[in-house]
This record gives sequence, C-alpha cells and structure tokens, in this order.
Amino acid sequence: MQYAKFCAYGFLKDLRFYEPFMLLVFLDKGLSYLEIGTLYATREVLINITEIPSGIFADSVGRRMTMVFSFLAYILAFITFYFADRFEILLLAMIAYAFGDAFRTGTHKAMIFDYLRLNGWEDQKTYYYGHTRAWSQRGAAISALIAALLVLYQGSYAPIFLFTIIPYVLNMFLILSYPKSLDGNRHAGDKRVGQEFVTVFRSLVVTMKSLSMVRTISSQALYSGYYKAFKDYLQPLLQTLALSLPIFLAFEVQKRTALVIGIVYSLLYATTAFASSKSGALASHFNGLATPLNITLLIGLSLGLVSGLLLHLSYVVLAVVLYLGIYILENLRKPMGIAYVSERMDQTSLASALSVESQAESMFAAAIALLLGWLSTLFGVGLGILFVSIICLLLGLVLQLPQEGATESQARRRS
Repeated sequence: MQYAKFCAYGFLKDLRFYEPFMLLVFLDKGLSYLEIGTLYATREVLINITEIPSGIFADSVGRRMTMVFSFLAYILAFITFYFADRFEILLLAMIAYAFGDAFRTGTHKAMIFDYLRLNGWEDQKTYYYGHTRAWSQRGAAISALIAALLVLYQGSYAPIFLFTIIPYVLNMFLILSYPKSLDGNRHAGDKRVGQEFVTVFRSLVVTMKSLSMVRTISSQALYSGYYKAFKDYLQPLLQTLALSLPIFLAFEVQKRTALVIGIVYSLLYATTAFASSKSGALASHFNGLATPLNITLLIGLSLGLVSGLLLHLSYVVLAVVLYLGIYILENLRKPMGIAYVSERMDQTSLASALSVESQAESMFAAAIALLLGWLSTLFGVGLGILFVSIICLLLGLVLQLPQEGATESQARRRS
C-alpha cells in the first residue's frame, strides 16, 4: 500500500500541466532570455538558501507537515503566475515556487529511504526509488498531452497553471495519509524543537566535513543542475521545429506549437519513465555506481554540446533528438546518484543531508541558468547551449567519482 502511495505521489506531483510551456509562457509575457534566466536563477538561489533549513525543519517537526507547506507554496505560485504579466510580480511568484521546491526536495526522498530502512530493504534503494520515479515520469507524459489539449481548448498558455492546482491539492491529502512513522525521529509535538535543530545541524556538519562527500555531492549535483537549467530550453527548440514542419497548418502558431510539444513531451516522458525504472538494472552491470554515474555524466553533457552546435547550424530535428538525451540520462542516472549519495551520509539526519544534495543542484542550476540566459540573449539559443555545455563538460571531467574499492564492490554484489 505504501509503495502505491509513493508512486501516486510521484504521478500527481508531475501532473505539472504548465511545465512543457513554462519558458514559452514567459516569452509570451514579453520577457527576454536574460530575464527568464534571472527568474530561474532566483528560484534556484532561494532554494539554495532555504534547502538546509527546510531539511532541518522536516527532521525536527515532521516531514508530512513540511510537505503540506510545500504544496501550499506551490499553489500560491500557480495563482500568481496566471495573473501576473510584469517581471517583478513574476519574480514574487518564483519566490513562492522556490519555497515549494525547497520544502519538498530531500524530504520525500528521506521518507522513501526511511521506509526501506524500517523494512530492512536498504539494498533495494536504486530499484525502489527508480520505480517510484518512473511513475513521476508517467504522470509527466500524461500531463504533456492534457496540457496540449488545454492550450488548444483555451487558446492560451496561462490557464494551465490553474489546472495544475487540482492534482496538487490531491497530493496534499495523500501525504497526510502517510504513516506517522515516516515523519522521522522528530515530531511537530516535540517540546525541545530548538535542541533538535542543534542536534540535527551538528550531525549535518559532521557529514559535510569530508572532502570526498563534497566531491560526491558535487558530481551528482552538476548534471542535475545542468538538467534543471537546460530542460525548458527544449520548448523554443520544439517551437522552431513546429514552425518548420508542414503539418497542422490549419492551426495558428501557438496551437501548432502546443500540439508538437504535447506529442514530443508525452513520448519523451514515457521514455524517461522506462529509463528511470531500468536504472537499477543498469547499475547491476557494474561493480559499483561510480562508473555508470561518470559515464552518463559525460555523455549527457556532450549531447548538450553537440545539440547546441546543430541548432546554431539550423539542423533543428537532429538538435531536438540529441537534446532529448539530456532528459533520458537524467532519469537513468538520478536513482543511482541518490542511492550513491545517501549510502555515504549520516542516517540520523537523512532529510537534511539529502537537502544538501538538492541545494548543490540548485547552486549549479542557478549559475548555469543565469549564464545560459545571458549567452542566449547575446548570441542566440544555439550558441548559448554550446558554450555552457563546454564549461560544464570541463567541470564534469574534474568531478568524476573515484572507483569503488574491491571490498565495497564485493559487498554490493553479495547484497
């Protein structure tokens, strides 16, 4: 039953009808790529600032109520995105969105891993998280089709923010149905909350003093941050593709774009769901997780580099095909990465420690989003993607994970 709830959570969470059109919504509201990059960077910086406090809050007063707060922040953001047209108001909406993200990321992962620990299934982290994440991608696949139909019916991108409120309200009640045991060792009724904050924070500091731990988190977070900053740029690529294809000519530009985006995103998320569910199977072919994580990191960044070059040279179809690989590899490597990081963390403050990983993702995403927006405004989207991918690829070579020792590998095979 709890496995079904975890899967349902992921499915409802990714019914984000706005997501395939978010960057286009901002362009439609008259924003430049630099302003859009500023919005994304602001979101990630705020997530960065509140990530650790949110994890400590979850470990101190209960994860379920932390998640409820997250969904309320999301809903406020969706309403503001719908009504706002000015950059300043959209910035306020993005702040609310950032709070939603900060109080959600790390917290739900900790609930899943706690559930596995309580049942003695810790050796199944990659498989279990991969399968629950696959349901998130299935939700995203269905969401893309529904979003395209909504845009066709409404004739506008903006209303899809309001429709997203429905699954998020349902998810809020689903979280409240989780067993209290998944709140962790700390609960909202604890009279010594301040003392618990200190205890968890000290445990977190011990975890992060290790240089190898910092490298581990940075390597995992680089690609996820790259993916976060890059993923919405698929939308203008698909818009360019939609206008170049001799199909759906009876529809106006916005509706043609919506149809192409809906179809491509739906197929893409169906593929990423399959990739996520096969993450454990891929990991089993290697002695440890470091090798597949290193390989997928370098391949994913290389795909972005070549895609940017092809887009600049006007090979739009090939650019789109390679760009899709960025999505697929993120979902193939994410379960492996989270399992790799969580195995090396202090389990007494797991939500806090996983929030540090999410914080590192946000830090990379903020820097990459701002740089990508600036370069895309100066040189065009294609060259912007190319230049940023080169920088990230060089950084990825530096941050490759060390190979696991023979003892650890043998232990993994025995488990």
